[in-house]
Amino acid sequence: MKRVFKRYIPYIKEYVLQYFLVFIGITLTVGATIATADIMKYVMDDMLIEKREDMLVLIPLALLLIYFLKGVGRYIQSVYMNYIGQHIVTRFREILLEKIINLDMTFLYLNRSGELISRVTNDITRIQYFVSNMLPELFREVLTVVGLVAYIIYLNPNLSLYSLVGVPLVIVPLMAIAKKLKKYSHRSQSKNADVLTRLTEVFNNSEIIKANATEKFEMDRFSKENWQFFKINMKSVYVGELVSPILEIIGAGGLALVIYLGGREVYNGEMTAGEFVAFLTAVGQVFQPIRRIGSIYAKIQDAVAASERVFEILDTDNRVVDGTKSLDADIEEIRFDGVQLKYEGAYALDDINITIKSGENIAIVGDSGGGKSTFINMLLRFYDPDAGSIYVNGTDIKEFTQSSLKHHISLVSQRIYIFQDTLAANVAYGQEIDETRVYEALRLADAEEFVASLEEGIHTLMSESGANLSGGQRQRVAIARAIYKHSSLILFDEATSALDNESEKRIQEALHAYTKDKITITIAHRLSTIESADTILVMQKGKIVSRGTHSELLETSEVYQRLAGEFEV
Repeated sequence: MKRVFKRYIPYIKEYVLQYFLVFIGITLTVGATIATADIMKYVMDDMLIEKREDMLVLIPLALLLIYFLKGVGRYIQSVYMNYIGQHIVTRFREILLEKIINLDMTFLYLNRSGELISRVTNDITRIQYFVSNMLPELFREVLTVVGLVAYIIYLNPNLSLYSLVGVPLVIVPLMAIAKKLKKYSHRSQSKNADVLTRLTEVFNNSEIIKANATEKFEMDRFSKENWQFFKINMKSVYVGELVSPILEIIGAGGLALVIYLGGREVYNGEMTAGEFVAFLTAVGQVFQPIRRIGSIYAKIQDAVAASERVFEILDTDNRVVDGTKSLDADIEEIRFDGVQLKYEGAYALDDINITIKSGENIAIVGDSGGGKSTFINMLLRFYDPDAGSIYVNGTDIKEFTQSSLKHHISLVSQRIYIFQDTLAANVAYGQEIDETRVYEALRLADAEEFVASLEEGIHTLMSESGANLSGGQRQRVAIARAIYKHSSLILFDEATSALDNESEKRIQEALHAYTKDKITITIAHRLSTIESADTILVMQKGKIVSRGTHSELLETSEVYQRLAGEFEV
């Protein structure tokens, strides 16, 4: 816990004013708590035994003042504790998400989306208790205990020794319980991620579930994870709820001892009845914050486990390190120089050497798993080469900042991403919306007809994942997005697979003039998509085994001849 607390210090320092106000609230609350015990001495001795009439007015007024100050203190403390908690949790969500989306693609591929969502939502929420509640509450209760103990010692030093004998007995069971709770909390948060992963899969694959009538199968899988989550949480409850009764029993034992020994001192005239009642009240009150400290400490383990999971991601090193140079000019030349990339023990790319210049249209073909998509992904720096280098305009790609590099690259992948926003915002994704450019991009993407059929045109709100569009319409939007970006390097990965031949032909004709001064790299399984390419690369097992024009490869490459026979017409 100490190590985790140190990690929070830089963030906590930013809330000095708020913590100071919380401290004022705590001071008022603790002072009022001690005053509540002290006033009992005057109730008993001055008002009930000596029957002083002025006390009939003074004591109720003092009591009202005490509880007014206590209320003000609790309000100030609660408001600013919540401010700190809500503010820091909101910031942490952004910090964690920023870290995740800036990590390399390998990290994102290896970690389930449900796991990452759980860290950003569930784990961060649990941290809120650690930051906003734990520190102030722990400080308040410790200060209350110290204040009451000092008051108890002031009233009767000898009796206080017996009354507080049970306090050290609390520590041993509390430490054992806290250790168990931390273990269960780690398991609970991990299982919560499993539940979220299952839900994410269900919602993202609803069509395939419906098509195969596998609702019951998916419910059985979800139910298994769900009830395992329940069992782990209940184990945490069984252990965590032991804290309160253990402390109650120890506290009751201490109180019983005080009543016996204090009663004897009153009988012997060594203590007044008022002092005894005040002492008894203070002892009763001191065990209440001790009990809360135990409960807080036990619950902290949950927040500590969540914090460890969050800091684990924040401490993850990015395999793709950003460069320092800004790529300000258009991409005019790309060169792969002996590029190799290994993935899970096998070569995804092996000794790739090629130079591509502005205005060239390059097509890549090959069997599945041959390295075609990886070739494109290397240009986007989803991965860095294990050996060799990639040069853009004569400079190693690693030297450029990723944002400036990707500013000059447009990607249309085989998986279409449509955001829940207007059609115009989807086309101009990440940029300011220029309606004239949006319409022009949609025209070049052969999307005019379907846009005209939309009730609100380019201002129509797209459903989640573009559910209100057909597959072909989604591909047209993706192509329009690439055109709108006006990049000097355009990457097409099965970009027209959902389009009919006529639509593809119209788009190709429209794009021909648009891309004549750009580098275009296309992955496709249609002959019509690649036969007009300047150069076709044939890839197998990460290697370029042949290269040339369509007619040249038909004469010289057996692999291409076979692939050409398999191409869609």
